[in-house]
Amino acid sequence: MPAASPLAPPAPARPADPPHLHHRAMDNLAFIRDTMARATAVTSISGRGIAGTGFVALGAAGLLAGQPVGARWAATWLAAAAVALPLVALASVRKARRTNAPLLSAPGRKLLFAVLPPFAAGALLTPALWRAGAFAWLPAVWLLLYGAGVTTGGAYSVRALPVMGAAFMALGAAALAAPPAWGPALMAAGFAGLHLGFGLHIARRHGG
Repeated sequence: MPAASPLAPPAPARPADPPHLHHRAMDNLAFIRDTMARATAVTSISGRGIAGTGFVALGAAGLLAGQPVGARWAATWLAAAAVALPLVALASVRKARRTNAPLLSAPGRKLLFAVLPPFAAGALLTPALWRAGAFAWLPAVWLLLYGAGVTTGGAYSVRALPVMGAAFMALGAAALAAPPAWGPALMAAGFAGLHLGFGLHIARRHGG
């Protein structure tokens, strides 16, 4: 076969992809990333259950209206928590069964392990502060540690949860700086107001 002539014209350059193909590829990549994020997020946390805990907290705040922060005040809030936590857990289990999105999937276990340390810290600090008679510190401690748990655990769930956790932490920081008499109002704003607002938002946007 004769060798190619040195004067032969160069091979034509490959034309660049049309701009619309590039944009379509970027859109597809964004869709894939969003799908993967949704697949690894825990979407079975019940917004209705969270809103239900807000109603429980609202009832506790109403019972304690005008009461000073003390042993009776703390015991009432602890009783409200004992009602609210099973409520949101049961509602989330029902939502998980309805949507076929198991709570204890790999992301669900990550959420649980992220939530537990701040909640455990709160469970350990509460009796210590109670024995010391330092009830005025409880609103700040509860708001901060609950918010920290929701923020870290919410990283594995829908976007509203870490935002809610950050709002709880902001209220906890305010409770640290505010006069002790503001504690009950900040507790009601967090455990009643934030739970109701974010719970209803999650229920509307994420299927219950």
